[in-house]
Amino acid sequence: MKQSLGDRILNIEWLPLLVLAFVGILVLSMISSNFLSSYNLFVILRILSVTSLVALSQMVVIAIGQMNLAVGAIGGLVAILFGALLELYHVSIPLAFLAGLAVGIACGALSGWLIAWTKISGFIITLAMLSVFTGLNYGITKSIPFYNMPQALKAWYDSYVGPVPLILFIPLLAMVAVAVILHHTRAGRQILAMGGNPAAAELAGISLMRTTIMAHTLSGALAAIAGMVAVARLGTAEPTIGSDWLLASFAAPVIGGAILTGGHVSVIGTMIAVLIVVLLENGLILAGTNPFYIQFFLGALILLTVLFNHWRNSARPSPLLRRGGH
Repeated sequence: MKQSLGDRILNIEWLPLLVLAFVGILVLSMISSNFLSSYNLFVILRILSVTSLVALSQMVVIAIGQMNLAVGAIGGLVAILFGALLELYHVSIPLAFLAGLAVGIACGALSGWLIAWTKISGFIITLAMLSVFTGLNYGITKSIPFYNMPQALKAWYDSYVGPVPLILFIPLLAMVAVAVILHHTRAGRQILAMGGNPAAAELAGISLMRTTIMAHTLSGALAAIAGMVAVARLGTAEPTIGSDWLLASFAAPVIGGAILTGGHVSVIGTMIAVLIVVLLENGLILAGTNPFYIQFFLGALILLTVLFNHWRNSARPSPLLRRGGH
């Protein structure tokens, strides 16, 4: 039976998240006069520009039922290589960006190939690669940042299109690209099919090795872009970039409705969840909360979301029962 417009709207899975985000904005604007200040909104948008890319990077790997613990390490390694090319070798910003993107793609592809070739858990492989990439990062820099970034990079990051920071268009374009890849290309459908049922996907002729490499390669590319955007945001290439991304990278996809076993992710839900996470952190800071407790609240939010999603999925009748089958 054809659904009414109202039923279709109510079935939009990310709609409750959107309502929650609006409620959060309303509450924060009432409890703090500083929340809607131009400076605070600018800070929120700057944080969103990095965090959303990090969340998308993790989300595409969750789509195949795996995880990428090396997201932050890839972003950090690319960040310091990007900074080195700009400061030491005076490479143009576009060329340095392409070089950084290539490194991120190579790191992601390597992780994916190792997982597919060895058939060892992605958790173990990416944990090892986290150590490898972090070791390279600190070995190259000796823990010393690259400070002298081109003024053009900083000016570009601080530019606006009307009231919207120019940097925000990068995660928005990435969001559109990931949505198109996952839902409107053969490769994307194979990624979701593998996550939903790897055995059935392989029987259908889908190469699990190629699909695993594709997902991790895309993840590496997004992590690389996040690392370079972080350099533009900070104005320096810090070796510590990416060290605190892991929790946030899982928080947004999980809150956004991703199934950790794979097969289903929500690009829009993930982006809205990023906004909710940033609002939570910003609200706690404005409220004068000890910053060390932010991790506690974020972890509690992830736990509650996982428990809710588990309860919701358990409460749903099977498709066979919904059709009246036996």
